Amino acid sequence: MIQHDVVIVGAGLAGMRCALEVCKDMDVGVLTKVYPSRSHSGAAQGGIAASLGNVESDSWEEHMYDTIKGGDFLNDQDAVEEYVKAAPNVIYELEHMGCIFSRTADGKIAQRSFGGHSKPRACFSADRTGHAILHALHEQLMKNSKSVKIYNEWYMHSLIVEDGRCNGVVVSNIQTGEVEVIQAKAVVFATGGYGRVYNITSNAFAGTADGGMAAFEAGIPLEDTEFVQFHPSGLYRQGILFSEAARGEGGYLLNGKGERFMEKYAPSRMELAPRDIVARAEQSEINAGRGVDGKDIIHLDLRHLGKDRIMERLPQIRQLGIDFIGVDCITDCLPIQPTAHYSMGGIPTDKYSHVILDEQGTRLNGFFAAGECACVSVHGGNRLGTNSLLDAVVFGERAGKSVLDYALNIDYADVNEGQEKARVLKKIEDVFQRDGSECYEDIRNEMKKIMMSHCGVFRDEEKLKVCIDTLKDLQERYKKGKVTDKGKLFNTEIYEIIELGNMLSMAQVIAFAALHRQESRGGHFRTDFPKRDDEKFLHHSMVYGSPDGMIVKKKPVVITKHQPAERTY
Repeated sequence: MIQHDVVIVGAGLAGMRCALEVCKDMDVGVLTKVYPSRSHSGAAQGGIAASLGNVESDSWEEHMYDTIKGGDFLNDQDAVEEYVKAAPNVIYELEHMGCIFSRTADGKIAQRSFGGHSKPRACFSADRTGHAILHALHEQLMKNSKSVKIYNEWYMHSLIVEDGRCNGVVVSNIQTGEVEVIQAKAVVFATGGYGRVYNITSNAFAGTADGGMAAFEAGIPLEDTEFVQFHPSGLYRQGILFSEAARGEGGYLLNGKGERFMEKYAPSRMELAPRDIVARAEQSEINAGRGVDGKDIIHLDLRHLGKDRIMERLPQIRQLGIDFIGVDCITDCLPIQPTAHYSMGGIPTDKYSHVILDEQGTRLNGFFAAGECACVSVHGGNRLGTNSLLDAVVFGERAGKSVLDYALNIDYADVNEGQEKARVLKKIEDVFQRDGSECYEDIRNEMKKIMMSHCGVFRDEEKLKVCIDTLKDLQERYKKGKVTDKGKLFNTEIYEIIELGNMLSMAQVIAFAALHRQESRGGHFRTDFPKRDDEKFLHHSMVYGSPDGMIVKKKPVVITKHQPAERTY
């Protein structure tokens, strides 16, 4: 049995920032199924929000209101206030760690406009901001390698929970196939989102809901999973992200008639409206037959920005267009469509990153979560661009402080290593022994397509019920799949099959929560209930598992300074 004071699952921004906080005083194990610098945090392009006021006068109060309005007033406002107040210091701390930010002519950190923000507050490193921050944190982690052990290419199967306390995780070394137990005083999940359940997604292949489903199977509810953000500018048919920075720098969105159609949907903010509004506007144009060349395409036009500005501020976007579709945005429009991008919901936590078990806020001792896998909830029903990197770093640090405070005052609990290993080994062996006729790849593709068409940008009761029934059928077919690789060493197929099982379960939770929220708010839009309904649905959804199937309970929204108002742009 492996033993660490604290084990952190995930090595993106939240996981590494948490590790840096804990490793000052304790022995830390960081578990990641990819190499840390390959974490999906590195794909973030546009920026990280903070009210520095380098370009225009700005304040944390304005950042707070923009975030709450952007989230359609479902945000917990006490958490939002602490989060936006922490933002400026986060930027300066990252800079001191070695993160290189783009600069203004007089040497200050440059800030640009982003959708839903009333002031330019996106601090950026060209259009590779996540990459820059991820590498700065990784360098700091390497500097502290005496107290941090990184388990590269290890897979987390399950939580060890007993008597109201989390005592570790059961894991596999992907390289050898060996199953191990990691005993810990406390566990932190920083496992990212679950965008891979959709056919068109900007998420890396690692975004398969492993953390969320491990928590769900341990009896922890999942909060607000119906709120999935579709980013307006995913590369057509592939979903690869063209950053919102393109619109922040002045890019246009054009329909098949060459019209800047956002004037109809958000006249005051145009292309810089919040993402949910822009994505729905694009999909509405496509559904009305005004896509480019009659296809599911909207054009992102950057030509008027000129070569010099594009090369300085948007070099990665240009290179992505050239590499993947042979289109140079200096001379031609980029074909885009809405792409599944971010999970506003996830494992419920309080504002100190403690995982909670119910709508009363009861903590599960020894278990913490941060980043996209967690729901604090600072994003409410829709996240504003550049608020996710801030979320990961702020609550990664906060999770570190909380876990340190907890673990310094407690000893290890007993863990039945044999029993915990046996459960996971049986699950793996069951997959190996299946000799059915079903193809896992077909099941995966059908799941992605039904989620995109029936639980995507627009939803209604009939489609959601069909989606849920289809997913149940796919879960039955999943039990009859066939493994082609029977080996142990670096058997990526077996982990992909386990990930598919997690995604099928997560997809059902998303669709189930979406069916029960009979209103439209933020990233969740019901065509049969097109209005926001504060009287019935100004609450968080908590989806629980039970022997009779899933159930939804209500958790109150924390409102402190801003009463819900009509959301217009």
